[in-house]
Amino acid sequence: MAPVKVFGQAMSPNVARVLVFLEEAGADYELVDIDFQAKEHKSPDHLARNPFGQIPAFQDGHVVLFESRAIAKYVARKYKTDEADLLREGDLSEAAMVDVWTEVEAHTYSAALSPIVYECLIFPLMHGKPTDNKVVDESLEKLRKVLEVYEARLSKHRYLAGDFLSFADLNHFPYTFYFMATPHWALFESYPRVKAWWESIMSRPAIQKLSATMTP
Repeated sequence: MAPVKVFGQAMSPNVARVLVFLEEAGADYELVDIDFQAKEHKSPDHLARNPFGQIPAFQDGHVVLFESRAIAKYVARKYKTDEADLLREGDLSEAAMVDVWTEVEAHTYSAALSPIVYECLIFPLMHGKPTDNKVVDESLEKLRKVLEVYEARLSKHRYLAGDFLSFADLNHFPYTFYFMATPHWALFESYPRVKAWWESIMSRPAIQKLSATMTP
């Protein structure tokens, strides 16, 4: 069976999101580099895979997908086992909690945290733009409020959806990994349960392997 293909670069947070689930599954995959400087992401071939001209794109035989969370969910379903059941779709209440915290990650957590990553790392290092400290300060204030909710949740459960690692937890990896390379990483020290949760995610062999390819 041919390996699935992921089109993009491992250092991209959204590409890394897909790779997390492939690595967790021990799946055979091929990472196909897309050269942004050469504008390969706007080429006809890539636009056929992702009509918005972004990364990642994904191919599994005749199945071609874009949008990292949708791809990651496909991967979690394709490689589901009794030991690796990240979506918990066999239990209605557990699956619902996975969905809830996946939505929180996408629309609340990342909305607060990712602007800090962009302003402190991506814009200065890749585009030569100075950091907009007003955006950072506003985002940090939002992030503190989010982390307060996480701290309360994690005081009751080991992971976000319950006492089991899920799709929701692993979706937090890419942007949080880069946040920890910003000057504001110590914010997590103020939330001991969040810190322990993050450390448990970072201790996973698949995460450690992938982290080595994502050095900011």
